[in-house]
Amino acid sequence: MKIAHGLALFLPFSLACADDLPDPVEVTEALRKANDFFVSKLGSHGGYARSWKRDLSLAFVEGKESRTLISIQPHGTTTVGMTMLKAWQATGDEAFLEGARGAAKALIDCQLESGGWPADFDFGGQDPEKWWLRQEVAAGVMEKGKQSNSSTLDDNKSQSALLFLLELAHDPAGKDGAALQDAVKYAFDRLLAAQTKIGSWPQQFSEAAPADGIVKKAVIPTEWPREFPKEKYTDFHTLNDGNLQKIVELMLRAHQLTGEARYLDAAKRCGDFLLLAQFEGDQPVWAQQYNEEMVPVWARKFEPPAVSSTESLGACYTLFEIWLATGEDKYRATIPAALDYLEKAKLPNGRWSRFYEFGTNQPLYCKAETYELTYDDSDLPDHYSFQPEYPGDKIERFRADLAKPREELLAARKGPDSPERWLKSARSLRGKVKAALESQNEDGIWIDDDEISAELFVKHGNAMALYLEALRNAAATK
Repeated sequence: MKIAHGLALFLPFSLACADDLPDPVEVTEALRKANDFFVSKLGSHGGYARSWKRDLSLAFVEGKESRTLISIQPHGTTTVGMTMLKAWQATGDEAFLEGARGAAKALIDCQLESGGWPADFDFGGQDPEKWWLRQEVAAGVMEKGKQSNSSTLDDNKSQSALLFLLELAHDPAGKDGAALQDAVKYAFDRLLAAQTKIGSWPQQFSEAAPADGIVKKAVIPTEWPREFPKEKYTDFHTLNDGNLQKIVELMLRAHQLTGEARYLDAAKRCGDFLLLAQFEGDQPVWAQQYNEEMVPVWARKFEPPAVSSTESLGACYTLFEIWLATGEDKYRATIPAALDYLEKAKLPNGRWSRFYEFGTNQPLYCKAETYELTYDDSDLPDHYSFQPEYPGDKIERFRADLAKPREELLAARKGPDSPERWLKSARSLRGKVKAALESQNEDGIWIDDDEISAELFVKHGNAMALYLEALRNAAATK
């Protein structure tokens, strides 16, 4: 295996280290071996599934299987490609860059006319005919017909795809890629156009949001349907599964990289929506989704109108990031009340209920077979987190950050600025790097539940890339 000359940047420094740091040559070779296996054995049209059979006969995404499927959500093409990009930036080895470019091309080739992406794509199946692709429009196909065109934001799908393409487009190696640059601009233009008048996004979009949407404060309903109404929910204002949180992270990163005001403006508008969506009174938190009238509503049959702990904590973090980016105190002001509520809502078993009933604040669940609403947690469906468990000190650490000056928090995010601090960063990663090396098999990959795992590639690959970056910068600044 030929390793790029960029490795020499940290070799002299690594030889001088005598504190049980993993050998960067060994780490680079291990990371390259994993990369090469993914590119040569697992890739489909340059993209990646969630996992594969060990004999490589079948690939899996959520709810589907096919050897030519790729996943467009973490962990699949979007985060595998990002890991390869980070490895390229840490080592200068062009094998990683080519892997990242391949993943980017797969995403560009299955980008929808609406600007985003579906959950997955099968280049070897019927998907090229099923979806209305942006490339078709560029080739002159201007009528959608029966093809699907809904870009999805659920579970960080389109957001993670666009974030990866954005990062690659701003790497020196991607700045001259016309197709890449065009795909990024087009995706942002359409995503920004899909932002509603009140500042939110739906779970899915296929066109620009109406210009005359309702802007009003959310209220807790006095009555709401106890039975699942089977209504379409993809157009609702959606916080569920980090929908808005991931969009705001994307917009803030785009603003950092480009300086364009439109990205920061979009993040602020979303923050304004979250302030309107936060309830007043004894439950100063959020629901999962709201209709056009800002009334909490059902989504799927196990997602009732209710106060939601997971989405409320995500909303707090989103407002915190907008406050950090803007310095506008209104985005920070209502977070402590929400954290107070969440701490009081903790269950006796140390977990939270995903849902709490409006007014009574009783934990709310669904029965496993019938999905009937119940206060009893003894018979829960096992496919959904009805009782999420947050790290015990997560809210405590969040409160500590809220008490710090904004300038101190921003300075801490700039990263190490001396050889000693970069070396400290490398030391902090050595446990993760050793675990990655020890669990990697002879083919250079990681196995989970007897399947080749993209998630473990991302987890271990990122740790190794960050470690190598830290050693390189320690040497460069010495």
